[in-house]
Amino acid sequence: MGELDRRGALRLLGAGGAAAALASGLLPGLARAAAGGPPDPVAATYLRVLLRHTRWAEQQFDPVAGTYPARDFTFAVVLGNAVLLTRDGYDATIAGVDRETLRTHTLATIRRFAASNRLAGGTEWGRKLFFDTTFQSYFVLAARLLWTDLDDTTRQHVERITTGQAAYTTALGTGDDPDSGSWTPHGLRGGHVGDTKLEEMGVYAQSLAPALAWAPTDPGAGDWRAAFGAWSRNEAGLPAADLANPTLVDGRPISANTATNLYDTFLVENHGSFGPHYQEELWRTSGRNAMHFLAAGTPLPEVLTAQPNGELLWRTMLLMTSDAGEPLMPMVADREHLYGRDVIPLAFRAQVLGDRHAARAEADLAARLEPYQAYPPADRITKFSGEPKYEPEARAELAISYLLHEWRAAHGGPVVPVSEPEFAAHAAGVADFGPGPGLLAHRSPAAWAGTISKPGFVKFAWQPRHDDWLFVLGGADPMLLPATNFAVRDRHATTYTKVRDGFDGTLGVLRFDSGYAALATLPTGAAVYASSGVATGEGVLNVHNLAMPGVPGLDGDRTYTAAEGTVTVPAATAPAGARTDELTFAPVTARHVRMLGVEPDPQYGYSLWAFEVRVGGGPDLARAGTASASSASAGKEAKYAVDGNAATRWAVSTSDRTRADSSLAVDLGAPAAFDRVRLSWEAAAGRKYRIETSPDGLAWTPVATYPVPALRSTGGRLDVDGRAGIVVAGPNPITVAGNRVTLSDGPPAPLLAELYPGPAGARPSGRRTTTAPAVQASVTDGFLVLVNLSGSAVRGTAILPGETRLYRGEQIVTRTGTELSYTLVPAEGRIEPSRFTVRGPAGLKAVVRDASRVELTPPAGVLPVLVTVTPNGGRARPVLLPPRRTVPVVFGELRPYPLADRALGATTFPADPRPPGMSSPAAAVDDDPATAWRPGPDGRMVVDLGAVLEVSAVELAWTRGRVPVATVETGVDGVTYATARTGPARYVAVRTRWRPGDASLTRLSVRT
Repeated sequence: MGELDRRGALRLLGAGGAAAALASGLLPGLARAAAGGPPDPVAATYLRVLLRHTRWAEQQFDPVAGTYPARDFTFAVVLGNAVLLTRDGYDATIAGVDRETLRTHTLATIRRFAASNRLAGGTEWGRKLFFDTTFQSYFVLAARLLWTDLDDTTRQHVERITTGQAAYTTALGTGDDPDSGSWTPHGLRGGHVGDTKLEEMGVYAQSLAPALAWAPTDPGAGDWRAAFGAWSRNEAGLPAADLANPTLVDGRPISANTATNLYDTFLVENHGSFGPHYQEELWRTSGRNAMHFLAAGTPLPEVLTAQPNGELLWRTMLLMTSDAGEPLMPMVADREHLYGRDVIPLAFRAQVLGDRHAARAEADLAARLEPYQAYPPADRITKFSGEPKYEPEARAELAISYLLHEWRAAHGGPVVPVSEPEFAAHAAGVADFGPGPGLLAHRSPAAWAGTISKPGFVKFAWQPRHDDWLFVLGGADPMLLPATNFAVRDRHATTYTKVRDGFDGTLGVLRFDSGYAALATLPTGAAVYASSGVATGEGVLNVHNLAMPGVPGLDGDRTYTAAEGTVTVPAATAPAGARTDELTFAPVTARHVRMLGVEPDPQYGYSLWAFEVRVGGGPDLARAGTASASSASAGKEAKYAVDGNAATRWAVSTSDRTRADSSLAVDLGAPAAFDRVRLSWEAAAGRKYRIETSPDGLAWTPVATYPVPALRSTGGRLDVDGRAGIVVAGPNPITVAGNRVTLSDGPPAPLLAELYPGPAGARPSGRRTTTAPAVQASVTDGFLVLVNLSGSAVRGTAILPGETRLYRGEQIVTRTGTELSYTLVPAEGRIEPSRFTVRGPAGLKAVVRDASRVELTPPAGVLPVLVTVTPNGGRARPVLLPPRRTVPVVFGELRPYPLADRALGATTFPADPRPPGMSSPAAAVDDDPATAWRPGPDGRMVVDLGAVLEVSAVELAWTRGRVPVATVETGVDGVTYATARTGPARYVAVRTRWRPGDASLTRLSVRT
């Protein structure tokens, strides 16, 4: 290896890790990768994005101090700088600064902040676990990349920071860092309700990793290693799963874990809501940690590649993945579209764990980075949070992700992503995460949908094609329901799974004080929204409308097509939220004029820089008036909206931010004529409001409304930019106003909307008549959806004209179609796939028992009747029906969905990593006779039924061979078990005395 190659590799590894790296063969591979340019197209994208991001970083440089600033840990930009300075291809034109200037800025910053760290004797930063240690991790890695360029004193400071942090963290034991405030892991017990402690435990572990990597022979390393392992193994702790897993990780059994950091549905909750951005923390901290070990040439701790419960947590991430590879965020808003922050978890899973599905998601996200970066404000890579403080962190993590690709290239070559169809099939699924997390989710290959019932985030969400730039999903943005602050009085969630029901689907029904609403999701990606009419202006969909070339759909406008014609809505030129509205109307004479809110900004309410009243181009009459408001924040009183000062504003009080009818009024002092009002909004811009006038300030008359619809349709059909098609049945019109679609723009009224991924075309409404007014029915993509939108049980009939399809239950063939009888309990929803089609005379009765069995009874008469029955997915069969006889027709080759086995498709333990010799226990509950669970020596498996059920029987089926001695155990909490096959149970376990050569368990069945 040439001297230049060796020097480049030493720069990456640092002196401390060079010997170990040479011994492992790591050094030459990295040297070749560094010298040869980016190892793959995704890495090349990262390098280009880092180059352009350098423009932003250099704008932060403080020429007086001669360094990047301490504010928001901006000095962490040095890690991205270090990667660029140690790689080929530096382009000063793209970066906006020449290489030597960047080197000077970087080294000066490392010198200063190495000296000012508390662990090195300084007083400015460091040691505090939240959030200093995250930036210490970046900082130490940057210093190691540039190790040969640092002076001896700075190197000593970096080494003191590295080992001093590990000593400090270890000295805390499992206690709290007194400097980190409320950021506590609650010891090794953790906690998951409201604010999970996965992130906190991850930070404790993260504070130890640099020392273990760069100083593995330090006398304190044994204690550091023990603390690192304890925090890391417990990050995703869940007793029911952990206690079932004796596997050793770094020499300690997973069953020794103590934390409860996950919901038992494998969901992470932070700050009172489910934010998949936080779900990624397990791999975000792992990516930071792994890079220190890999760069130092120190072996990875086993826990980084064998994280307890990591794979089950990852399934949740897959279920939420958008077309951009990052998760959809239906509850929180300020973590949505943080592209630069969501790279490293995917890079770690793809490049370190070799996960090809993560590699697909990473490639999809990388493809979005450059168009995203070019969108104003240009150069930034976390811009939609509104907080530039994330930029240094994103820059550092992008740099780490690049290095992970280099390491992978030197160790086994690139990880080839699966294809988009493969990813879509793998990620598909349904999950009811429970009423606490408030999420019922379904990812089909064509769409993502969810029923969200978490207080403050209540909505029915749907994203066709997983398009994270079509409908506005996050935070307090309403979807279908007109607001997210409805109080949910009752929640009914039903999941249908392919393994038990023959298809994936969900049906969520929510009860409010004003009525019921429901969302059914289908395996085709279509969804059905049904409502009893819970509020004015229902069926809301806000549409992203940006000019972001390179991102599908963001070409600067959106086109809407209805029965009455087509309109195109151009993208707003102002930043999202900030807006100036000028509303004109027929001239009026009045003394008082006001803005009366109808719908506030979902996060901050209403706030105006200026409220102006004019006639034509005349003077602002409001300047001489007196302003008043329904409420105001301190220092933002009503008077500041009419003072003519563009730097002052009115804003509602904090407590009134969610209040819809907040108002700002102006008393002009005397009656005056005017014909327009101009409102200059702050980011808290009213979504809907009215302008009203009054002679006395008591009786008000509306003169204008915002927004003014660009399209108003009574045709019951809307195409949204060719990306979504909606068919509506209801008395109110569809309107498009700005970037907001309202499917029932009027007073509360029953509504049924069928939502299709892609244009609806000429589809007729699937709504069907029922004999019970509270029951909504639809046939959509061949699926019958029935929803009882009431608090009473109902019996009745659904009229299905033109149908020859048969659904589960009793149907009568009529001259025009069929009629289906139903019985529904309060708030029950059902999705029924077509199980058979039939050709026969009117009066024929069909009772569908399951997907393989239908019972046919001929109409009254004395002659036999010949009918033809075709099962869904099977061959047609002629059947001769004798008079007055019921004939069962059975297709024995078909699975009799829905299946009664409650274990099918259930979560199983041990999850990965599994004990030696054991195969996946999921093979015993997958309804596939060709797969089986191999227990391994004295193996034990557990099935989580999802809820406590009254079990009537547990059955075991084995492959050929010697059947091992096996004991069935049941329990309700996943912690304690008793030997039993009946009784109340949520968890069912099988304990074996398995020996090599014994049979494997092909099926574990649970009957109730």
